[in-house]
This record gives sequence, structure tokens and C-alpha cells, in this order.
Amino acid sequence: MPTILVTGSSRGIGQATCEALQARGVRVIGQATAARDADTIAADFADPPAPQLVWEEALDRAGGRIDALINNAGIFVANSIDSSDIAWLDAWEDTLRINLTAAAQLSRFAVRHWLDSGREGRLVHIASRAGHRGDSPAHWHYAASKGGMLAMHKTIARAYASQGILSFAIAPGFTDTSMADDYLASRGGAGLLADIPLGRVAEPEEIARIATFCALDAPASMTGAVIDANGASYVR
Repeated sequence: MPTILVTGSSRGIGQATCEALQARGVRVIGQATAARDADTIAADFADPPAPQLVWEEALDRAGGRIDALINNAGIFVANSIDSSDIAWLDAWEDTLRINLTAAAQLSRFAVRHWLDSGREGRLVHIASRAGHRGDSPAHWHYAASKGGMLAMHKTIARAYASQGILSFAIAPGFTDTSMADDYLASRGGAGLLADIPLGRVAEPEEIARIATFCALDAPASMTGAVIDANGASYVR
């Protein structure tokens, strides 16, 4: 039975991914700001030491072996350029730390774990369409964090493929999660949907199916790939 660490596991894409993995017989260890069950580690990635504490606790619970890491934790908070200088900078630093730096820390621990043990391993990064096409005027920081995640993912894939360490990224568009609700409302709802040829946003379960495929089934030759899931609202 493989053991997989999933961050941001308490709702939305993270919760759906945990359920999809468990249905495949995977032992899932989650991370959330507040633990919802005995399989979830409570930690706030706004706190710099938190990713290391999560990794060490997960490794201990897993008996010293983690087979895959899914970097899903993230925040999506508006940050107007008219905010005060301090508030604007604080929002940048919080978003970059939670969305990118924490994922980088955990990826580093995972890669070192697999290199030291001589085992193969998989990383799955939940990025965003915004990493390719940008986002709204109030979300420079969010787009930058997801663009950075994609660059990090590609670097890891190129660096460690020969050692059996594979990296995959998923770039959803809007997904029906609580994180996106306020944004959908602020952008007009129906007007925003008009920009999605599919006519609807993605369901968390759809993204979870892709994440599960990447973590368990994707062929090794796919390492480095970015899978778009945006209803054809942005095609490359």
C-alpha cells in the first residue's frame, strides 16, 4: 500500500483527492490548517517551520516511507495595488510562502528522502491556469506563485528523472471550491463563465482524478508534463 502526503486536504480539490486515493487503497496523510480527522496533520504554512514539521510528522506516521507528495495547499486572496505599501507586501509574502515556498520545502524533503533511500517517488503540483495566462489586476501575487510552481516542477522533472523521481503538474482553471466562490461573484459569475467554452467551471472531483492518475498511473515518460484542466478557456 503506497503512502501519499496531500497538503490542503480539508476541502475542495485536496479533500476530493484524498477520497479518490483512498478509494484506490492508498494510505493518505493529509495536512490542513485545522485537522479534521486522525489522518490529518494540523499546520499553517504561513509559519516558516511548518512544512518541515509536517514532513517529519508524516514520515514518522508512515513508518519512514512516503511514496508521493501532492502539493495542493494554497490561498487566493485579492490584493489591490491601491492597498497600503505594507498591506500589499504582506499579501505578497503570505501568498508566496503558502503557495510556493511551502511546496518547495516539501518537494526538497521528498526528493532528498527518495535519493537517500534509493527509492522512486512522485510529486504532483496543483498549479493554475494563472501560471500561464496571468490573473486579475488584484491577483498578481497569485499568478506569480503558480508560475513559480510550474517552473519549479519542470526543474525537478529534468533534474531527477534518471533517478526515478517523477514530477507532474496540473493547471486548473476555475474550480468549484470555496476558495474561488468570492472571485466568481466579483467577476460577474455568468459573465466569467462565458469565457469558458465548456460552459462551467471544473468540479474538484475532476481535478482529483487527474491528480490520482499522476500519483499512481501516469507513465514515466510524462514526467515534466503540465496538464491543463480549464474547459478550453486557455489552450496552449
